[in-house]
Amino acid sequence: MVSTPPSQFSPEQSKIDNANLEIEQLGEAVAENVEVEIDLEFLFTRDIEFRQETLYFIVVDRFQDGDPDNSEGPNPELYDPTAQDWGKYWGGDLQGIIDKLDYLQGLGVTALWLTPLFEQVEDLFVGNAAIHGYWTKDFKRINPRFLAAGENPSLNQTQETRNTTFDRLVEELHKRKMKLILDIVCNHSNPDFSGRKGELYDDGVKIADFNNDEHNWYHHYGEVTNWEDEWQIQNCELAGLATFNENNSEYREYIKAAIKQWLDRGVDALRVDTVKHMPIWFWQEFTGDMYKHRPDVFIFGEWIYSHPSDDLSVEFANHSGMSMLDFGLCVAIRAALAQGAEGGFHLIKDVLDLDHHYFGATELVTFIDNHDMPRFQSLNPDPDMLRVALSLIMTTRGIPCIYYGTEQYLHNDTNGGDDPYNRPMMESWDKETEAYRYIRLLTGVRRLNPAISMGSQWQKYITADVFCYVRRYRDSRCFVALNRGEATTLSEVETELPDGEHTCVVTRNKYEVKDGKIYNLELEARGTVILSHVGERVKAQTIVRAQLNGVQTQPGESIVLMGDCPELGNWDLAKAYPMEYINSNTWFAEIPFDESAGKLITYRYALLREGSSPLRENIVPRRWVIAPEGTVKWRDTWIPGREA
Repeated sequence: MVSTPPSQFSPEQSKIDNANLEIEQLGEAVAENVEVEIDLEFLFTRDIEFRQETLYFIVVDRFQDGDPDNSEGPNPELYDPTAQDWGKYWGGDLQGIIDKLDYLQGLGVTALWLTPLFEQVEDLFVGNAAIHGYWTKDFKRINPRFLAAGENPSLNQTQETRNTTFDRLVEELHKRKMKLILDIVCNHSNPDFSGRKGELYDDGVKIADFNNDEHNWYHHYGEVTNWEDEWQIQNCELAGLATFNENNSEYREYIKAAIKQWLDRGVDALRVDTVKHMPIWFWQEFTGDMYKHRPDVFIFGEWIYSHPSDDLSVEFANHSGMSMLDFGLCVAIRAALAQGAEGGFHLIKDVLDLDHHYFGATELVTFIDNHDMPRFQSLNPDPDMLRVALSLIMTTRGIPCIYYGTEQYLHNDTNGGDDPYNRPMMESWDKETEAYRYIRLLTGVRRLNPAISMGSQWQKYITADVFCYVRRYRDSRCFVALNRGEATTLSEVETELPDGEHTCVVTRNKYEVKDGKIYNLELEARGTVILSHVGERVKAQTIVRAQLNGVQTQPGESIVLMGDCPELGNWDLAKAYPMEYINSNTWFAEIPFDESAGKLITYRYALLREGSSPLRENIVPRRWVIAPEGTVKWRDTWIPGREA
């Protein structure tokens, strides 16, 4: 057993650190041909895949008032019991979410994204309270408006007892095998309230003040005036908010320590606000620390109006250490389906055709609306068109996110439905709406069919009004046909499904497939057809989900993974493990490990070309200790090699 030094961190972190040290020492010992034993107990083995989740985004204050006793909060003047003043609190809280977990579980959503739960400033700014959660006062305290009256909001003081309403929410979520996503903001604290700005606390102790910034916690460059100037975007203020100075190491330690406390309390994933307003080096340091602390955490950021043709947002998605919200696809969907743009589905295709710009297109978070834009139905009230949009984001590549109340057709069209009217109070919990039923059915097929969550996407037919595509992974398939126009018939369309009769997931209509095609496919006006075929799933003691980026393959080329173990062919190229094409930049495979589970292996990738010699990576083989059980990820970048 390799000895390890004591750790100054938590017992859980100490285990992870010790295991990492043992892996490094084991690798050195193997290189020196020294016999050594490793304790595999602490190797991380939990499933860290997030692509099969369906997210549901909740503005906490506007979801459900489960505890009226806490509604007035520290400042009763900020609460409107009539729910008429859109700038004030309306009473939604964590107990309200707990009360509706069975409803949400029935909907089929598997992860709840909540607006920030940090303690906020208790005052009005331009007539608005911090109901959204982005004007933080103390990152180490829970907003008392979301807890039971009199409950201790301190994370530090309740770390041992874990007896808050927040902890009960985490417990109830995990009991249902659902995940919690915490919305966080690292870019700023709070704006100017009655001459007070940027007052920041560490569990109740004041540590920073914008107006008396002795230790340089904030930037002082004024507001952004030129939105094309990258320096201004990263250093100047956004809407009058006190902007943190990321060069200050004390600030960085504070924010990282605070978020780690939330992870320790059971948060499963992080949504990060305003990421374009801080330099990428900060995010690389931040995500590195989060993954060291919790290797299974999933992180995605908000780069407002990101697009695959925007080099800076693509660089962030590929190199920051986190995924991001797919604004490019969202804007295209809203134009094509909500606003009736002439290009129709071609606008959506144009975005998907650029997926090869990303290292992780299948992990982008997709959506049709959110708390910063008018709801889909404020643009187009037709429930049938909403169904088409939902069918698209639930079956196309990426991780779908449903904005709260969409399943109840919740929208308020005052001022076009723009902020704050895109944040109405949840009013109905009807499980029989067509939207609720559609989402429930499609979340089920997402969980069951790996082609939807992990596979490639192949266009089969497209016009401005009709879009047909196939999701493909191993021998699993999902065929999707969407129609935004009037009823039409396609004389034939390729499905890649096995011949025979197939039943639509959502309509239960029957379709006959012959020679892989459907002939005379009838599509109703604003109709959808979704046919799912699930092949054999990969099963093993340990499954490695390996992803390779940067290889830029051409038609006829393929990628295999070879290594010094039986699962990877024992360096025999003919027995190497084949990978699945996702796009020209990305290949993926689920590799079953049984014989080599719990052992140190070495591996590298090779490119096979028809009629030419294979290319092996120009690299000393990578090393990895395979966990004894569970599911783990590899994320690698191709190292160009030479002909073998």
